[in-house]
Amino acid sequence: MAGRTRTAVIAAATRLFVQRGWSGTSMRDVAAEAGCAIETVYSSVGNKRALLKVALDVAVVGDDDPVPLLDRPQFRAIAEGDLGERAAATGRFAAWIFRRTAHLDRVLAQAASGDAELAELLVKNRTDHRVSVDALAAALARRPVTRAQVDGLTAVLSNEVYLLLTEGSGWTDRQYGSWVADTVVRLLDLDYEE
Repeated sequence: MAGRTRTAVIAAATRLFVQRGWSGTSMRDVAAEAGCAIETVYSSVGNKRALLKVALDVAVVGDDDPVPLLDRPQFRAIAEGDLGERAAATGRFAAWIFRRTAHLDRVLAQAASGDAELAELLVKNRTDHRVSVDALAAALARRPVTRAQVDGLTAVLSNEVYLLLTEGSGWTDRQYGSWVADTVVRLLDLDYEE
């Protein structure tokens, strides 16, 4: 029961943060959306900052299980198969994450401008993202990659670019994933003849 309530609270908070933003979402709103008492929101997740952090964590991996991103099968697929399969897995992986995280990341960026703790979380999330991209690049390339290549991949594999292409240009996740697959191969200067 407690697990289902926590899941409902996180899902409600995610919906409201995306729809209304940080300042437009109250803990009382989250409780009403989740169908529970406000005290239950606090006891199952914590305060509003904690709720945004947990919503982001769940969005990154797709669930509340304590399995790190780099141990997920979606990430491990990036290291398997030939270059075409690895590149396609990278595109699917990026779309799989960013379809859930992109709008919440915007909420965090907005909230961080007026909240020191959330500003620290934003910096930490950016650092963690770069570490993940570095691991992804190594798995995809199967060889050392340069800092400049990781810099480029960090820009390509971002919430901002995902939203620019899907919302701004009307791309589907499949189109975005295909573009990512092609782009990462070029950025890493990989050869399909491997």
